[in-house]
Amino acid sequence: MNKSILISLLLGSSMFLLLSCGSPAQESSTQATATPADNSSLVIVEGRIEPVRYAELAMDASGLVSEVLVQEGVEVSAGDVIARLESSQVQNLVDAQAAAANELTSAHQALQDAQFELDNFDIPVEYSSMTPDKAALQTMDLLDQARDAFEPYKNLGEKRLELSDAEKKQDTFETYNDKAKLYKHRLDNAWADHRKVILWLALDSNLKAAQARLDKAQREFDGLQDPTYSESTAGVRSVLANAELRAPFSGTITRLDLDVGEFNTAGTPVVTIAELSSWVVKTTDLTELDVVSIHEGQSVKVTMDAVPDISLAGTVGSIAQYYTEKQGDIVYEVILNLTDTHPAMRWGMTVDIEFED
Repeated sequence: MNKSILISLLLGSSMFLLLSCGSPAQESSTQATATPADNSSLVIVEGRIEPVRYAELAMDASGLVSEVLVQEGVEVSAGDVIARLESSQVQNLVDAQAAAANELTSAHQALQDAQFELDNFDIPVEYSSMTPDKAALQTMDLLDQARDAFEPYKNLGEKRLELSDAEKKQDTFETYNDKAKLYKHRLDNAWADHRKVILWLALDSNLKAAQARLDKAQREFDGLQDPTYSESTAGVRSVLANAELRAPFSGTITRLDLDVGEFNTAGTPVVTIAELSSWVVKTTDLTELDVVSIHEGQSVKVTMDAVPDISLAGTVGSIAQYYTEKQGDIVYEVILNLTDTHPAMRWGMTVDIEFED
């Protein structure tokens, strides 16, 4: 429920009338003076406490859970093994490292072979200054022109029968025959050039594919060798060393839904890890009327429902650019950065947020 409360303080105006007494015929009055209204607005909404960073983890393979090495509430470091699977379709980190080394070696050899074939290919001189793809486009255009030029002469036998009954047309037929041979020769040459350029294009594509394969193999090999288990290489480990679920960063295991002997389905979130050293507050209670009165960096005061006598300081960290609908209202998510903490703080606790002027 939207708890937005708008508190307005209005100072009423007073009317003063001053009368002066003189002669009965002389009488004056002072017009009423209104004091301008002082309207101060205060926006209070409800939000929830969340860790500044958390992640829901899933394994990239299916299989029976063979080991669970942590419990809920324990702290882990980046790269620590949380659980392992037992399956012929998965591999642990050591196996993944060995496989990555083999793939890297094969990728290097494939690149050398592709480069050798391209280096020893006899590129047509007239196309040597072009790239293979541009040469392929030009030869295709020339082939289309040669095919169109030969089209009227492709049925040479039928044309000879038409002309053989008329001796006077002998010269015409011979001229026709010469042209047919000429255009057929040009068409054959156009086909030959086009086929050769297409082969050149294929060799060039093979080289590019081999280079891409080598780049990928190098990234995967480097990721599996990373001794710091950094977040940038966590994805590689999760995909290749898919028999193991490892912590992508240091934090606390806040949820663990894995038991030894149970079947794990790939892609199903089973572990939540969070950094509980710092917190933020998220709220989706700010309507379109409220959100226009706040700004990033604005100071806020946060009060936990569980500890109402303690106020925590913070600032507006971000305001969503896109809206959601909540019980018929247009609302925007706002994230607050807390500068204060309290030992009683827990993930999901409800707080009241007061946006200060």
